[in-house]
Amino acid sequence: MKTASLILVAILLLGAYNSAFVVREGQTAIVLQFGRIDRTNDKPGLHFKLPFVQQVMLFDARIQTLDTQPERYFTLEKKTVQVDFYVKWRIQNNARYYQATGGLTSNARQRVLPIIKDALRFEINARPLDELISGGRKDITRRVRELADESTLKTLGIKVVDVRIKQIELPTEVSESVYKRMRAERTKLANELRSTGKEEAEKIRANADRQRQVLIADAERDAAKIRGEGDAQAAKVYAKAYNRDPKFYDFYRSLEAYRHAFSDGKSVMVLKTDSDFMRYFSNGDRNKK
Repeated sequence: MKTASLILVAILLLGAYNSAFVVREGQTAIVLQFGRIDRTNDKPGLHFKLPFVQQVMLFDARIQTLDTQPERYFTLEKKTVQVDFYVKWRIQNNARYYQATGGLTSNARQRVLPIIKDALRFEINARPLDELISGGRKDITRRVRELADESTLKTLGIKVVDVRIKQIELPTEVSESVYKRMRAERTKLANELRSTGKEEAEKIRANADRQRQVLIADAERDAAKIRGEGDAQAAKVYAKAYNRDPKFYDFYRSLEAYRHAFSDGKSVMVLKTDSDFMRYFSNGDRNKK
């Protein structure tokens, strides 16, 4: 009796242990009953199933990376290019994923890769080489991701998160022609920039010269105006002084004339003693009464 009780307790403990399972963070699970999908458990935590009757399969729900060898494609001009790319994907529908791959990551990779290659081939075949080199990669990867994601969701339960082109290698003869064309384009662009720079420099210099001439003309005009006003003021002062004492003013002006005439100390003048200029060298003003 005691032995039977122990066996019963052991069976109950084993059944309890077999009925519970844990889905961890970053995992997804399906519950199988007699080989068929009974339910899916996407949320992390403790879950239960029928012991010995139902089975649990856990899948990695995190983003996976599919990196492969470079693939050879033809452009619109039938030129060969080697494209190195990688794919980011994750499980979106775990039931469909199990049905399509048996829950094996290796099977999923084998099914996803041809879909990506076909989408890449379609996009690259429709584009010229110049577009691939000059910046068409983003548009290509966006279109490939959209096309592949639509297909993998329906058939595999997989979502294509991202597709990236790491490198595009060109054949030697194609590379040389492309580099020559790129050099020619850059040289043309540099010449255009230099020409534009020279043109702008000429405009700036011409504008500066024009402003300089305007400033000089304005300064000369203002200076002439100031000189005219000064001369007029001086004439008024001279006239006022002359009217106050004409003889003294005449004497002062004669002294100024002597100072300027003999300022260098070397001047020689031959004049008559009775000349008007020399009148103050004789006995005073000859007109004096």
